[in-house]
Amino acid sequence: MQALAVIFILFIFIVLLIAMAIIQIRMVGIKVKDFFTFIDANQKLDNLSNFAKKYDKMSPQEQVIYLAEAEKIFDSFDKIPETVWEDERDKYSKVLDTYKNIRVMRWNEAQTNALTTKKIKPKEMKME
Repeated sequence: MQALAVIFILFIFIVLLIAMAIIQIRMVGIKVKDFFTFIDANQKLDNLSNFAKKYDKMSPQEQVIYLAEAEKIFDSFDKIPETVWEDERDKYSKVLDTYKNIRVMRWNEAQTNALTTKKIKPKEMKME
């Protein structure tokens, strides 16, 4: 009987802690869903910051994947105040710089391809 009472008290204590955490998250102005998305994005940020070190050796497919994942991370981090993630600023900056470099490199390649590709004019339509 005493064990059941202890378990019940612990359960109530855990529920109160969770409720207090949710209230504190909301008081800061963060939605709970955004906070959990931020936690997931923070874990992905570690992986992308390691991956960013070798961006010049990425295949075009890897670059596209990197860009898509980085955009998801940026969206998640934008919803959270910077004071929450200040300690991750270096990793965030590294991923952002790599993101910018890949975007510029891909844009330059697209412009070069557009200039070097012969543009075929469609046959003119005859009006009757």
